[in-house]
Amino acid sequence: MTILKSACDAVLDGVVTSDPRVPGVVAMVTDRAGDIYSGAAGERRLGGEPMSADTVFAIFSTTKAIGGTAVMQCVEEGLLDLDAPAKEYAPAIGKLQVLEGFDASGAPRMRAPRSDVTTRQLMLHTAGFGYDFFNENYNRMAQEHGQPSVVSASRAAIETPLLFDPGEKWEYGTNIDWAGQVVEGIRGKRLSQVLKERVFAPLGMQDIAFTRTPDMKARTATIHARGADGALSPMDDFALPDNPEIDMAGHGLYASVPEYMKFIRMWLNDGDGPNGRVLKPETVEQAVSNGLQPHQKVVMLPGVIPALSNDAEFFPGLNKGWSYTFMVNEQEAPTGRPAGAIGWAGLANCFYWIDRQNGVGGYWATQILPFGDPVSFSGYLDFETAVYRSMTKTSMTKTKAA
Repeated sequence: MTILKSACDAVLDGVVTSDPRVPGVVAMVTDRAGDIYSGAAGERRLGGEPMSADTVFAIFSTTKAIGGTAVMQCVEEGLLDLDAPAKEYAPAIGKLQVLEGFDASGAPRMRAPRSDVTTRQLMLHTAGFGYDFFNENYNRMAQEHGQPSVVSASRAAIETPLLFDPGEKWEYGTNIDWAGQVVEGIRGKRLSQVLKERVFAPLGMQDIAFTRTPDMKARTATIHARGADGALSPMDDFALPDNPEIDMAGHGLYASVPEYMKFIRMWLNDGDGPNGRVLKPETVEQAVSNGLQPHQKVVMLPGVIPALSNDAEFFPGLNKGWSYTFMVNEQEAPTGRPAGAIGWAGLANCFYWIDRQNGVGGYWATQILPFGDPVSFSGYLDFETAVYRSMTKTSMTKTKAA
Protein backbone atom coordinates (compact mmCIF):
# COMPACT_ATOMS: atom_id res chain seq x y z
CA MET A 1 0.00 0.00 0.00
CA THR A 2 1.42 3.39 -0.96
CA ILE A 3 2.11 6.15 1.57
CA LEU A 4 -0.59 8.31 -0.08
CA LYS A 5 -3.26 5.60 -0.02
CA SER A 6 -2.73 4.58 3.58
CA ALA A 7 -2.66 8.23 4.76
CA CYS A 8 -5.83 9.21 2.88
CA ASP A 9 -7.71 6.00 3.72
CA ALA A 10 -7.05 6.69 7.41
CA VAL A 11 -8.64 10.15 7.16
CA LEU A 12 -11.74 8.81 5.35
CA ASP A 13 -12.17 5.93 7.78
CA GLY A 14 -11.77 8.36 10.68
CA VAL A 15 -14.58 10.72 9.65
CA VAL A 16 -17.14 7.94 9.09
CA THR A 17 -16.40 6.16 12.38
CA SER A 18 -15.92 9.15 14.71
CA ASP A 19 -18.63 10.52 16.98
CA PRO A 20 -19.96 12.78 15.57
CA ARG A 21 -19.34 11.35 12.11
CA VAL A 22 -20.10 12.11 8.47
CA PRO A 23 -22.57 9.74 6.74
CA GLY A 24 -20.24 9.07 3.84
CA VAL A 25 -17.42 10.61 1.82
CA VAL A 26 -15.74 10.25 -1.55
CA ALA A 27 -12.29 11.83 -1.94
CA MET A 28 -9.87 11.78 -4.83
CA VAL A 29 -6.46 13.17 -5.77
CA THR A 30 -5.06 13.68 -9.25
CA ASP A 31 -1.77 14.69 -10.80
CA ARG A 32 -1.39 16.01 -14.35
CA ALA A 33 -1.64 12.52 -15.87
CA GLY A 34 -4.51 10.93 -13.94
CA ASP A 35 -6.05 10.00 -10.60
CA ILE A 36 -3.49 8.94 -7.99
CA TYR A 37 -5.92 8.29 -5.12
CA SER A 38 -9.59 7.34 -4.98
CA GLY A 39 -11.40 6.56 -1.74
CA ALA A 40 -14.98 6.08 -0.57
CA ALA A 41 -16.19 5.39 2.96
CA GLY A 42 -19.49 5.31 4.84
CA GLU A 43 -22.93 5.38 3.24
CA ARG A 44 -24.83 7.44 0.67
CA ARG A 45 -27.62 7.70 3.22
CA LEU A 46 -27.28 6.75 6.88
CA GLY A 47 -28.09 3.07 7.15
CA GLY A 48 -28.30 2.73 3.37
CA GLU A 49 -26.12 1.75 0.41
CA PRO A 50 -22.36 2.08 0.81
CA MET A 51 -20.67 5.16 -0.63
CA SER A 52 -18.82 4.43 -3.87
CA ALA A 53 -16.65 6.38 -6.30
CA ASP A 54 -19.53 6.67 -8.80
CA THR A 55 -21.88 8.29 -6.25
CA VAL A 56 -23.49 11.49 -7.57
CA PHE A 57 -23.38 14.65 -5.43
CA ALA A 58 -25.07 18.03 -5.53
CA ILE A 59 -21.77 19.90 -5.92
CA PHE A 60 -23.23 23.35 -5.17
CA SER A 61 -20.64 26.15 -5.47
CA THR A 62 -17.91 23.91 -6.84
CA THR A 63 -20.03 24.52 -9.98
CA LYS A 64 -18.71 28.11 -10.07
CA ALA A 65 -15.31 27.34 -11.60
CA ILE A 66 -17.05 25.43 -14.41
CA GLY A 67 -19.41 28.36 -15.12
CA GLY A 68 -16.41 30.69 -14.98
CA THR A 69 -14.62 28.56 -17.58
CA ALA A 70 -17.47 29.18 -20.05
CA VAL A 71 -17.15 32.93 -19.36
CA MET A 72 -13.39 32.90 -20.04
CA GLN A 73 -13.97 31.05 -23.32
CA CYS A 74 -16.18 33.98 -24.42
CA VAL A 75 -13.40 36.41 -23.44
CA GLU A 76 -10.83 34.35 -25.33
CA GLU A 77 -12.94 34.41 -28.49
CA GLY A 78 -13.37 38.20 -28.33
CA LEU A 79 -17.13 37.87 -27.70
CA LEU A 80 -17.10 39.34 -24.20
CA ASP A 81 -15.56 42.51 -22.78
CA LEU A 82 -15.19 41.90 -19.04
CA ASP A 83 -15.38 45.64 -18.36
CA ALA A 84 -18.44 46.41 -20.50
CA PRO A 85 -21.79 46.70 -18.68
CA ALA A 86 -23.05 43.15 -18.14
CA LYS A 87 -26.52 44.36 -19.19
CA GLU A 88 -25.24 44.42 -22.79
CA TYR A 89 -25.29 40.61 -22.63
CA ALA A 90 -27.88 39.96 -19.88
CA PRO A 91 -30.32 42.93 -20.04
CA ALA A 92 -32.23 42.02 -16.85
CA ILE A 93 -29.22 42.87 -14.68
CA GLY A 94 -29.53 46.51 -15.75
CA LYS A 95 -32.89 46.85 -13.99
CA LEU A 96 -31.64 45.96 -10.51
CA GLN A 97 -31.37 48.59 -7.78
CA VAL A 98 -29.27 48.94 -4.63
CA LEU A 99 -30.87 48.02 -1.31
CA GLU A 100 -29.96 50.84 1.11
CA GLY A 101 -31.78 49.35 4.08
CA PHE A 102 -35.35 49.31 5.38
CA ASP A 103 -37.64 52.15 6.44
CA ALA A 104 -39.55 52.38 9.72
CA SER A 105 -42.37 50.23 8.32
CA GLY A 106 -39.90 47.52 7.19
CA ALA A 107 -40.18 48.35 3.48
CA PRO A 108 -36.90 48.09 1.52
CA ARG A 109 -35.30 51.41 0.53
CA MET A 110 -33.97 51.21 -3.04
CA ARG A 111 -31.94 53.49 -5.30
CA ALA A 112 -30.23 53.23 -8.67
CA PRO A 113 -26.61 51.94 -8.59
CA ARG A 114 -23.90 54.54 -9.20
CA SER A 115 -22.38 52.46 -12.00
CA ASP A 116 -23.23 49.46 -14.15
CA VAL A 117 -22.32 45.95 -13.08
CA THR A 118 -19.54 44.46 -15.24
CA THR A 119 -18.84 40.78 -15.90
CA ARG A 120 -15.40 41.19 -14.30
CA GLN A 121 -17.15 42.25 -11.07
CA LEU A 122 -19.48 39.26 -11.34
CA MET A 123 -16.51 36.91 -11.71
CA LEU A 124 -14.74 38.46 -8.72
CA HIS A 125 -17.81 38.69 -6.43
CA THR A 126 -17.56 42.47 -6.26
CA ALA A 127 -20.76 43.30 -8.19
CA GLY A 128 -23.00 43.69 -5.14
CA PHE A 129 -24.84 40.36 -4.92
CA GLY A 130 -24.94 38.14 -1.84
CA TYR A 131 -26.63 35.02 -0.45
CA ASP A 132 -29.41 35.03 2.13
CA PHE A 133 -27.52 32.50 4.27
CA PHE A 134 -24.48 34.83 4.45
CA ASN A 135 -26.15 38.26 4.47
CA GLU A 136 -28.70 39.59 6.97
CA ASN A 137 -30.31 42.06 4.53
CA TYR A 138 -30.95 39.32 1.96
CA ASN A 139 -32.24 37.08 4.73
CA ARG A 140 -34.67 39.83 5.72
CA MET A 141 -35.73 40.23 2.07
CA ALA A 142 -36.41 36.48 2.02
CA GLN A 143 -38.28 36.38 5.36
CA GLU A 144 -40.32 39.57 4.99
CA HIS A 145 -40.52 40.25 1.24
CA GLY A 146 -40.59 36.82 -0.41
CA GLN A 147 -37.17 36.86 -2.06
CA PRO A 148 -36.79 33.21 -3.16
CA SER A 149 -33.84 31.02 -2.17
CA VAL A 150 -31.17 30.41 -4.82
CA VAL A 151 -31.71 26.70 -4.22
CA SER A 152 -35.02 27.13 -6.11
CA ALA A 153 -32.96 27.84 -9.28
CA SER A 154 -35.62 30.37 -10.30
CA ARG A 155 -35.12 33.60 -12.22
CA ALA A 156 -36.62 35.55 -9.31
CA ALA A 157 -33.89 34.11 -7.03
CA ILE A 158 -31.19 36.06 -8.90
CA GLU A 159 -33.21 39.17 -9.86
CA THR A 160 -32.50 40.59 -6.42
CA PRO A 161 -31.32 44.01 -5.29
CA LEU A 162 -27.62 44.82 -5.07
CA LEU A 163 -26.29 45.11 -1.52
CA PHE A 164 -23.86 47.92 -2.43
CA ASP A 165 -22.59 49.80 -5.48
CA PRO A 166 -20.68 47.65 -7.99
CA GLY A 167 -16.97 47.39 -7.19
CA GLU A 168 -17.25 48.67 -3.62
CA LYS A 169 -16.13 45.46 -1.89
CA TRP A 170 -15.99 41.66 -2.07
CA GLU A 171 -19.15 39.78 -1.07
CA TYR A 172 -19.80 36.18 -1.98
CA GLY A 173 -23.13 35.61 -3.71
CA THR A 174 -25.15 34.99 -6.88
CA ASN A 175 -22.63 36.77 -9.11
CA ILE A 176 -21.65 33.64 -11.06
CA ASP A 177 -25.31 32.77 -11.73
CA TRP A 178 -25.45 36.14 -13.50
CA ALA A 179 -22.16 35.41 -15.29
CA GLY A 180 -23.89 32.28 -16.63
CA GLN A 181 -26.69 34.51 -17.95
CA VAL A 182 -24.03 36.60 -19.73
CA VAL A 183 -22.77 33.41 -21.42
CA GLU A 184 -26.31 32.47 -22.47
CA GLY A 185 -26.83 35.95 -23.93
CA ILE A 186 -23.63 35.65 -25.96
CA ARG A 187 -24.08 32.03 -27.10
CA GLY A 188 -27.84 32.11 -27.61
CA LYS A 189 -28.14 28.72 -25.85
CA ARG A 190 -28.88 27.36 -22.39
CA LEU A 191 -25.77 27.12 -20.24
CA SER A 192 -26.23 23.34 -19.96
CA GLN A 193 -25.78 23.04 -23.74
CA VAL A 194 -22.81 25.42 -23.80
CA LEU A 195 -21.01 23.47 -21.06
CA LYS A 196 -21.78 20.14 -22.73
CA GLU A 197 -20.29 21.26 -26.03
CA ARG A 198 -17.40 23.43 -24.89
CA VAL A 199 -16.28 22.05 -21.51
CA PHE A 200 -17.61 18.55 -20.89
CA ALA A 201 -17.02 17.11 -24.39
CA PRO A 202 -13.32 18.11 -24.65
CA LEU A 203 -12.73 16.83 -21.10
CA GLY A 204 -14.68 13.58 -21.57
CA MET A 205 -17.04 14.50 -18.70
CA GLN A 206 -20.37 12.67 -18.81
CA ASP A 207 -21.52 12.04 -15.23
CA ILE A 208 -22.30 15.75 -14.69
CA ALA A 209 -25.45 17.76 -15.38
CA PHE A 210 -27.95 20.34 -14.15
CA THR A 211 -30.64 17.69 -14.68
CA ARG A 212 -29.80 14.14 -13.64
CA THR A 213 -30.48 11.11 -15.79
CA PRO A 214 -32.46 8.33 -14.04
CA ASP A 215 -29.16 6.48 -13.60
CA MET A 216 -27.51 9.50 -11.95
CA LYS A 217 -30.54 9.99 -9.72
CA ALA A 218 -30.31 6.36 -8.53
CA ARG A 219 -26.67 6.97 -7.50
CA THR A 220 -27.24 10.32 -5.73
CA ALA A 221 -26.17 10.70 -2.11
CA THR A 222 -28.73 12.07 0.35
CA ILE A 223 -28.08 15.43 2.00
CA HIS A 224 -28.08 15.18 5.81
CA ALA A 225 -28.74 17.86 8.43
CA ARG A 226 -26.39 18.11 11.40
CA GLY A 227 -28.31 18.89 14.60
CA ALA A 228 -26.99 21.03 17.45
CA ASP A 229 -26.24 17.77 19.32
CA GLY A 230 -24.09 16.55 16.40
CA ALA A 231 -26.63 13.94 15.27
CA LEU A 232 -27.40 13.51 11.56
CA SER A 233 -30.87 13.41 9.95
CA PRO A 234 -31.38 12.47 6.28
CA MET A 235 -33.09 15.30 4.34
CA ASP A 236 -34.90 12.99 1.94
CA ASP A 237 -37.07 15.76 0.47
CA PHE A 238 -34.24 18.27 -0.09
CA ALA A 239 -32.45 18.36 -3.44
CA LEU A 240 -31.43 20.82 -6.11
CA PRO A 241 -34.18 20.85 -8.76
CA ASP A 242 -33.80 18.82 -11.91
CA ASN A 243 -35.09 20.70 -15.01
CA PRO A 244 -34.41 24.08 -13.31
CA GLU A 245 -35.87 27.33 -14.61
CA ILE A 246 -32.29 28.66 -14.85
CA ASP A 247 -29.09 26.69 -15.27
CA MET A 248 -27.37 28.15 -12.20
CA ALA A 249 -23.69 28.68 -13.04
CA GLY A 250 -23.06 29.36 -9.37
CA HIS A 251 -24.30 26.14 -7.78
CA GLY A 252 -26.61 24.01 -9.93
CA LEU A 253 -24.60 20.98 -11.08
CA TYR A 254 -24.75 17.37 -9.99
CA ALA A 255 -21.62 15.27 -10.57
CA SER A 256 -19.61 12.28 -9.47
CA VAL A 257 -16.14 13.04 -8.12
CA PRO A 258 -14.21 11.25 -10.93
CA GLU A 259 -15.85 13.64 -13.42
CA TYR A 260 -14.73 16.69 -11.44
CA MET A 261 -11.16 15.32 -11.39
CA LYS A 262 -11.14 15.63 -15.19
CA PHE A 263 -11.94 19.32 -14.78
CA ILE A 264 -9.19 19.76 -12.16
CA ARG A 265 -6.70 18.08 -14.53
CA MET A 266 -7.56 20.62 -17.25
CA TRP A 267 -6.29 23.39 -14.93
CA LEU A 268 -3.16 21.38 -14.10
CA ASN A 269 -2.53 20.96 -17.85
CA ASP A 270 -2.79 24.62 -18.91
CA GLY A 271 -6.29 24.29 -20.33
CA ASP A 272 -5.79 21.08 -22.28
CA GLY A 273 -8.19 18.11 -22.17
CA PRO A 274 -8.01 14.57 -23.58
CA ASN A 275 -10.39 15.44 -26.45
CA GLY A 276 -9.25 19.01 -27.14
CA ARG A 277 -8.28 22.33 -25.64
CA VAL A 278 -10.73 24.09 -23.30
CA LEU A 279 -8.74 27.27 -22.59
CA LYS A 280 -5.48 28.71 -23.91
CA PRO A 281 -2.53 28.66 -21.47
CA GLU A 282 -2.52 32.48 -21.27
CA THR A 283 -6.26 32.44 -20.39
CA VAL A 284 -5.57 29.90 -17.65
CA GLU A 285 -2.87 32.18 -16.21
CA GLN A 286 -5.32 35.09 -16.24
CA ALA A 287 -8.08 32.99 -14.68
CA VAL A 288 -6.04 31.78 -11.69
CA SER A 289 -4.57 35.16 -10.69
CA ASN A 290 -5.99 37.33 -7.93
CA GLY A 291 -8.13 40.04 -9.53
CA LEU A 292 -9.20 41.98 -6.42
CA GLN A 293 -8.23 45.58 -5.73
CA PRO A 294 -6.50 46.40 -2.39
CA HIS A 295 -9.78 47.63 -0.85
CA GLN A 296 -11.61 44.40 -1.77
CA LYS A 297 -10.92 41.68 0.82
CA VAL A 298 -12.03 38.04 0.98
CA VAL A 299 -13.61 37.81 4.43
CA MET A 300 -15.15 35.18 6.71
CA LEU A 301 -18.60 34.01 5.58
CA PRO A 302 -21.03 34.69 8.45
CA GLY A 303 -23.63 31.94 8.98
CA VAL A 304 -26.83 34.02 8.97
CA ILE A 305 -29.14 30.98 8.56
CA PRO A 306 -27.76 28.41 11.02
CA ALA A 307 -29.49 25.48 9.29
CA LEU A 308 -27.59 26.26 6.08
CA SER A 309 -24.21 27.56 7.22
CA ASN A 310 -21.92 28.01 10.17
CA ASP A 311 -19.49 30.92 10.19
CA ALA A 312 -16.90 29.66 7.71
CA GLU A 313 -13.45 30.64 6.50
CA PHE A 314 -10.50 28.92 4.90
CA PHE A 315 -7.17 29.47 6.65
CA PRO A 316 -8.13 32.30 9.06
CA GLY A 317 -5.38 34.89 9.35
CA LEU A 318 -3.94 34.22 5.89
CA ASN A 319 -4.46 36.68 3.01
CA LYS A 320 -6.80 35.34 0.37
CA GLY A 321 -7.59 36.75 -3.07
CA TRP A 322 -10.19 35.86 -5.69
CA SER A 323 -9.78 34.97 -9.36
CA TYR A 324 -12.08 33.82 -12.22
CA THR A 325 -13.53 32.06 -10.25
CA PHE A 326 -11.55 30.60 -7.36
CA MET A 327 -10.21 31.60 -3.97
CA VAL A 328 -6.44 32.19 -4.21
CA ASN A 329 -4.39 31.73 -1.03
CA GLU A 330 -1.65 34.34 -1.12
CA GLN A 331 0.50 32.63 1.54
CA GLU A 332 1.31 28.97 2.12
CA ALA A 333 -1.57 27.28 3.96
CA PRO A 334 -1.16 25.09 7.06
CA THR A 335 -2.11 22.05 4.95
CA GLY A 336 0.96 22.50 2.73
CA ARG A 337 -0.99 24.15 -0.11
CA PRO A 338 1.45 26.68 -1.60
CA ALA A 339 0.83 30.39 -2.13
CA GLY A 340 -0.89 30.97 -5.46
CA ALA A 341 -2.89 27.73 -5.41
CA ILE A 342 -6.65 27.89 -6.04
CA GLY A 343 -9.72 26.16 -4.66
CA TRP A 344 -13.17 26.52 -3.20
CA ALA A 345 -16.15 24.70 -1.70
CA GLY A 346 -19.82 23.79 -2.04
CA LEU A 347 -22.62 24.38 0.48
CA ALA A 348 -23.15 20.71 1.44
CA ASN A 349 -19.47 20.46 2.50
CA CYS A 350 -17.75 19.68 -0.77
CA PHE A 351 -14.17 21.03 -1.03
CA TYR A 352 -11.43 21.06 -3.67
CA TRP A 353 -8.03 22.56 -4.39
CA ILE A 354 -5.83 22.89 -7.48
CA ASP A 355 -2.07 23.30 -7.05
CA ARG A 356 -0.61 24.08 -10.45
CA GLN A 357 2.89 24.55 -9.03
CA ASN A 358 3.14 20.94 -7.83
CA GLY A 359 0.76 19.52 -10.43
CA VAL A 360 -1.73 18.10 -7.94
CA GLY A 361 -5.36 18.66 -6.98
CA GLY A 362 -8.08 16.97 -4.97
CA TYR A 363 -11.79 16.88 -4.20
CA TRP A 364 -13.62 15.91 -0.98
CA ALA A 365 -17.36 15.25 -1.27
CA THR A 366 -19.86 14.95 1.56
CA GLN A 367 -23.55 15.91 1.68
CA ILE A 368 -24.18 17.66 5.01
CA LEU A 369 -25.78 20.94 6.05
CA PRO A 370 -24.93 23.41 7.48
CA PHE A 371 -21.81 24.46 5.56
CA GLY A 372 -18.55 24.52 7.49
CA ASP A 373 -19.48 21.24 9.19
CA PRO A 374 -16.86 20.69 11.92
CA VAL A 375 -16.37 17.00 11.09
CA SER A 376 -16.34 17.23 7.30
CA PHE A 377 -14.41 20.51 7.02
CA SER A 378 -11.69 19.42 9.44
CA GLY A 379 -11.62 16.01 7.74
CA TYR A 380 -11.05 17.75 4.40
CA LEU A 381 -8.17 19.80 5.81
CA ASP A 382 -6.67 16.59 7.26
CA PHE A 383 -7.06 14.96 3.83
CA GLU A 384 -5.29 17.81 2.04
CA THR A 385 -2.55 17.81 4.70
CA ALA A 386 -2.12 14.04 4.30
CA VAL A 387 -1.60 14.50 0.56
CA TYR A 388 1.20 17.06 1.04
CA ARG A 389 2.87 15.05 3.80
CA SER A 390 2.76 11.93 1.61
CA MET A 391 4.32 13.87 -1.27
CA THR A 392 7.14 15.01 1.03
CA LYS A 393 7.71 11.48 2.41
CA THR A 394 7.64 9.93 -1.08
CA SER A 395 10.15 12.48 -2.36
CA MET A 396 12.40 11.85 0.66
CA THR A 397 12.20 8.09 0.09
CA LYS A 398 13.14 8.55 -3.58
CA THR A 399 16.07 10.79 -2.61
CA LYS A 400 17.37 8.17 -0.15
CA ALA A 401 16.99 5.41 -2.76
CA ALA A 402 18.94 7.48 -5.26
